[in-house]
Amino acid sequence: MAVTEPSRAPRGRRPMSERRRGLQRLEISREAVRLFRAQGLAATSGEQIAEGVGLSVRTLWRYFRSKESCVEPLLSQSSDAFVAMLRRWPRERSLEEHMIADARPSSADSPGDDEAALAVIAMSRTEPAFRAIWLVVHERSEPVLAEVIADRLGRAPDELAVRVQAATLAAALRISTEDYAVALADGVAITGEDVVARLSQAVRAATHGVIGEALTEPGA
Repeated sequence: MAVTEPSRAPRGRRPMSERRRGLQRLEISREAVRLFRAQGLAATSGEQIAEGVGLSVRTLWRYFRSKESCVEPLLSQSSDAFVAMLRRWPRERSLEEHMIADARPSSADSPGDDEAALAVIAMSRTEPAFRAIWLVVHERSEPVLAEVIADRLGRAPDELAVRVQAATLAAALRISTEDYAVALADGVAITGEDVVARLSQAVRAATHGVIGEALTEPGA
């Protein structure tokens, strides 16, 4: 009688978890931005980025399609943090009050991530590739902004008027962030209060106050 051998698990590397993959992409992004800031985009190669994080160039291209796209994780992390802050915005507070109360420090493991993201945004003035990535990343916030606006107005997020309002608000926030990034890059001193005031101004300008203080007043 033939003896059947026990089945064996296929050999090879175990698939990387999404969390681990995300952390690896973020590590690459930090090193890439460090190099871009130090020597410029044109003078930075994929080989240098890969070497900086201890990877082969072939592995690097498994994570990113180009050296320019390496900035995406840092930009996304910054954008996601702001979107999360908006999700936590309670109806009884103005945006200024909420941003001050909800201020959260950067991750202890990467205190320079916010600064690095702003540096990329500033560089996008003269680097079209960075500009394209920044615009795509920021556009992802529009559906969440539509949800925030719809919730505060008691309307559906897929209504045309709400979606247009969300797109307008996203543009206002993008412009405000870009102004802040450029000012920092140019050495202009800006306080946290200045940032809060400018972001709040952008929200009011984009929404004509309909999701600002108007909804925090008694009887609103």
